[in-house]
Amino acid sequence: MVLSTIDWIIVIAFLSFSLIIGLLNSKRAGASANEFFLSSRSMPWWLLGISMVATTFSADTPNLVTDIVRKNGVSGNWVWWAFLLTGMLTVFTYAKLWRRSGVVTDLEFYELRYGGKSAAFLRGFRALYLGVFFNIVIMASVSLAAIKIGGVMMGLTPIETLSIATIVTVAYSSLGGLRSVLITDFFQFIIAMIGSVAATIFLINHPMVGGLGNLFSQTEVASRLSFLPDFSDSSTLIPLLILPLAIQWWSVWYPGSEPGGGGYIAQRMLSAKDEKNALAASLVYNIAHYALRPWPWILIALASLLVFPDLASLQNAFPHIPADKINDDLAYPAMLTFLPSGLMGILIASLVAAYMSTISTHLNWGSSYVVNDFYRRFVKPEASEKELVRVGRLSTVVLAIFSALLALMLSNALQAFNILLQIGAGTGLIFILRWFWWRINTYTEITGMTVSFFVAIYFEVLHNRLFDPIEDHWKLLIGVLITTASWLLVTLMTQPESNEVLVRFYEKVRPSSIGWKQVIKNNPSLSEEKGQLPFEIFLMVTGTFTVYSALFCIGFWLYSNLIPAVVAGAIALTGTVILIKKWGKLKFF
Repeated sequence: MVLSTIDWIIVIAFLSFSLIIGLLNSKRAGASANEFFLSSRSMPWWLLGISMVATTFSADTPNLVTDIVRKNGVSGNWVWWAFLLTGMLTVFTYAKLWRRSGVVTDLEFYELRYGGKSAAFLRGFRALYLGVFFNIVIMASVSLAAIKIGGVMMGLTPIETLSIATIVTVAYSSLGGLRSVLITDFFQFIIAMIGSVAATIFLINHPMVGGLGNLFSQTEVASRLSFLPDFSDSSTLIPLLILPLAIQWWSVWYPGSEPGGGGYIAQRMLSAKDEKNALAASLVYNIAHYALRPWPWILIALASLLVFPDLASLQNAFPHIPADKINDDLAYPAMLTFLPSGLMGILIASLVAAYMSTISTHLNWGSSYVVNDFYRRFVKPEASEKELVRVGRLSTVVLAIFSALLALMLSNALQAFNILLQIGAGTGLIFILRWFWWRINTYTEITGMTVSFFVAIYFEVLHNRLFDPIEDHWKLLIGVLITTASWLLVTLMTQPESNEVLVRFYEKVRPSSIGWKQVIKNNPSLSEEKGQLPFEIFLMVTGTFTVYSALFCIGFWLYSNLIPAVVAGAIALTGTVILIKKWGKLKFF
C-alpha cells in the first residue's frame, strides 16, 4: 500500500515532536545518573501512571491479543488478564514498600535485603541477565511487531523497518533520560488510544465486516465471544483459565506484571514524589491496562476472522512477507491496511508511539541496570555523574542494536510471550515473599533464577528432540513446580541472612511484622510494625473485582447484553466507591 502525503506529514510530525522533547531535556538529564534514570524522584502520580500504561501498550500488544483471540477466542486473554491479581497486589502492598526502600533500581534492592558477596553477585549478575539478555528478548518481540506492521502497511523490509523505527527512539531516550521518556509517553498514549479507537470504529463498519451486529452473528466469530472457556472442555479450561488464575499470576515473572512489582514498573514507583504518588500511579496503570484498552484490539481481532479467515488468506494478501513471519498476529496490521488516508497516518503514528514508548522505557530501564548495578557497583565505583550518564547513553545504543538483530530471528508474538513466561516460571513467589518472610536469602533467589532458566532451556531446546512434544501450559506448570520446590528446599537448608542485614532492612522498609517475628524476638529494641497487610489484601481483592467488572461491563455492552452489562457496571461502581472511601485509611510514611 502507498501512504498519502497527509499520512507522511502526520507520522513525520510525531517523530519530530518526540525528538524535540529529547533534545529539550538532554541538558537536564546529563546532570546526574539520578536525574537520567529517576527524574530526581519528583514525578507526579498521573504522569507515572500514564507512562506505565503507555509502556505496556507496545506495538506487539495488539498483535499478541489478535494472535490469542484468533486461536483461542476472547477467553484466551486470561493468560494476561490473570496478571491483574499481581498488579493489584503491587498497588496496595508493594508500591509503598518500593518507594520507602529508597533504591535507585530494583536490583539495588538485593544489597538492601541481603548481604555479603552472594548479594553483590546476585545484583551484578541480574543486571546483565535482566538488563541485557532478558531485556533484549523483550525488545526483540516488540520489534518483531514493528517488522510486521512495516512490511504489511508500508512495504518495508525488516531491516528498513528496524532502522527507521529505532533511530528516533534511541535518540530521545539516550538524550533526555527518564524525564524525556515519561513526557513522550504521555503524548504517545493519547495518540495511541485515539488511533486505536478510531481504527476500530472504521474497521467494524467496513463493508467486509458490516457492523457489530453482523460481526457477532457470524458462526466463526460467535463461537469465540465468551469471556470464559468451555467448562466441559478441560483442554481449553485448564490452560486458558485455571492455570492463569490459580498458578501463573503469583508464580511467573513477566515484564510489567512482576509479582511484588519490579522492573520498569518499580522504576516509575521509585521516581514518584512519595509513597502516595507511587501507589496512585500503579492503580491508574492497572485500571487503564486491563479495563480500558483491550476491547479495540479484541474487536479488530474478531473482525479479522471474516476478512482473513486463515493463514493462507494472509499469505495470499501479502506475498512479499517472508513465510516464517506469517502467523495469526499478522492479522492486526493486515486489517489496518483498509484505513483511509489521514486516519491511516494517525493510526501509524499511534503504532509508532506504542513502539517507541515501550522501547524507550526498556532502553532506559536496561541501561539503568548496566550503569547503576554493574558499571558503578563493580567496574568503576568512583565514576563521575557525567561519566555514568555517558555509559548509560552508550548502553542504550548497544541494547537497541542487539534487540533489532534478535527480532529478525523471531516469527510470532505469542512465541516470544510463551518463552518469557517459561523462563520466569516458578520465581514469582520469591518476589512476593522476600519482603515478608525473613528466611528468604540470596541462595533462594539464585536457585529460583538458575533452575527456571535451565528448565526453560530444556523445554525449548532439548525436550522435543528426546520425547513427544507437550503443550505450553504443561511446560509452564512443570517449570513452576520444579523451580518452586527447588528454591524452597534450598531456603530451608541454608542459613538466613545475618542479623545485621535483616535488622537494617526491617528498620528501613518497615514491612508488616507477620513474617518477621523471629527477627523481632532476637532484637528486643525493634518495634513491631503491625502494618496493614490484611486491609491491603482486602483492597487488592476489591480492586480486582472492580476492574474485571468494568472490563466485562464494556464487553457485555458491546455484545448488546444489557442486563449483564448493568450488573457488571453496578459491581464496578460499588467497588469504586469502596476504594475511594477506604483510600484515606491507608498509612503512608
